[in-house]
Amino acid sequence: MRILLVEDDPDLAEVVALGLRNESYAVDLAASYADAEELLRITGYDVACLDLGLPDGDGLDLVRRLGRDPELRRPRRCLVLTARDAVTDRVAGLDAGADDYLVKPFHFAELVARLRALGRRGDVRGATLRVGDLTLDLAAHRAWRGGTELELTAREFSLLRYFMHHPGLVLSAEDLLEHVWDAHANPFTASVRVILSRLRRKLGDPPPIVTITGAGYQLTDPS
Repeated sequence: MRILLVEDDPDLAEVVALGLRNESYAVDLAASYADAEELLRITGYDVACLDLGLPDGDGLDLVRRLGRDPELRRPRRCLVLTARDAVTDRVAGLDAGADDYLVKPFHFAELVARLRALGRRGDVRGATLRVGDLTLDLAAHRAWRGGTELELTAREFSLLRYFMHHPGLVLSAEDLLEHVWDAHANPFTASVRVILSRLRRKLGDPPPIVTITGAGYQLTDPS
């Protein structure tokens, strides 16, 4: 899951981003309305976490624009993070198009739980993903093949999670870079191939992730 975190408090932004990266999310930061707008023009995010009180504009206006401005790539989900705690503010945020609303100060564990819930929305599989003999516990960050638990790094877990959310689909290296890596990733490096090769070795035989020549990679039913 790739997340855009729009927050003008640099200390809070860095702490939250670090925590989310430790939870295997890819996170891009924007400190202003203009920064967020620029990123949303070029990148497709799974979730945008938007502060409302930005130095150069109202985040609520940006939430509204996500639903109607064709120049902005609308994230799959939008979560408002703000100190505005009045009921009228919450109603306004949700009516503007936000999928969820979390008031500051918040507990980090609640933020992560809400992100998991947003990621599951519309997905009947819930907090545990299963494809063949592969099982992924999203909350506990644990993975198994058959009865054997897999020791995965945060990046490997995130990569496997993305494949398991899209079983049978052919995913290009560009797809993986956009949703599993953040803006600091160099698209010209071999990072996707290296991490994918390492993940495949840990998954064992028969290999559940196969290469589709000239197109990308596909998670098949490994059982």
